[in-house]
Amino acid sequence: MTEVVGIRFKEVGKIYSFDPKEIKFEIGQQVIVETAFGVECGTVATANKMVEEDTIVAPLKPIMRIATDEDLEQIAENTEKEKEAFKICEEKIKKHELEMKLVDVEYTFDRSKILFYFTADGRVDFRELVKDLASVFKTRIELRQIGVRDEAKMLGGLGICGRPFCCHSYMGEFQPVSIKMAKEQGLSLNPTKISGTCGRLMCCLNYEQESYEHLMKITPKVGALVETKDGKGCVVESNLITGVIKVQFDKDPDVPPVTLTRKQVKILQNAQTSVTKEELDALKSIEEN
Repeated sequence: MTEVVGIRFKEVGKIYSFDPKEIKFEIGQQVIVETAFGVECGTVATANKMVEEDTIVAPLKPIMRIATDEDLEQIAENTEKEKEAFKICEEKIKKHELEMKLVDVEYTFDRSKILFYFTADGRVDFRELVKDLASVFKTRIELRQIGVRDEAKMLGGLGICGRPFCCHSYMGEFQPVSIKMAKEQGLSLNPTKISGTCGRLMCCLNYEQESYEHLMKITPKVGALVETKDGKGCVVESNLITGVIKVQFDKDPDVPPVTLTRKQVKILQNAQTSVTKEELDALKSIEEN
């Protein structure tokens, strides 16, 4: 077992494990840590705890110290410098006539590097832009192309539900979502209904998926062959939430379907939920990361 402390570098970002060096830390404390990218300031997200060694990425970097008043002043100065660097970079992008959109600028704690995050439809040759920026800021420059999901997470906003974006308000990492989830949950496969502001599938499709998977195991789907006390039949309508189904009996194909509950039938052969090629092609753009 190894003792670790969880550190976040963004308000709603991924939690990374660090070596506390036998010092006890409290949630919310700001600390200075050594990372693969240099010295950074982060916030304690999870206090000291013991974890299995095979769950951490070695080598475990140490927490150097609790942030001092001077450290916090430097962070505040960095924030102001980031605003200035954002304006300068936008001007340089226009000057070089590059098809890219600047999203965010971030100074490392020790100002040894400036990171510029941007979005673009394709590859961008920004070599001249990097040289131009390096001549202005006299430090290492790194440009990182990010996706639309990452852009939404950085900038924030309101979703179609009227609440702040989940990715911006509390989700540390994106969870996998798929068109199949939407189909299994009985949602309309209309891009405007199942995509978020970022244009990709809504993250909230993942929230109830586990419950739907359980219900699908005990509820016959449309097309399933079932046995009832009155004989065998085919399910022509199914409601996962209520468990109410309609069965068309084989012996009386001209008689209207009978309404039953999932407890009143035995599944002989269940149907499969699948996304057709036509559906996948039509919705491919909102499923891509």
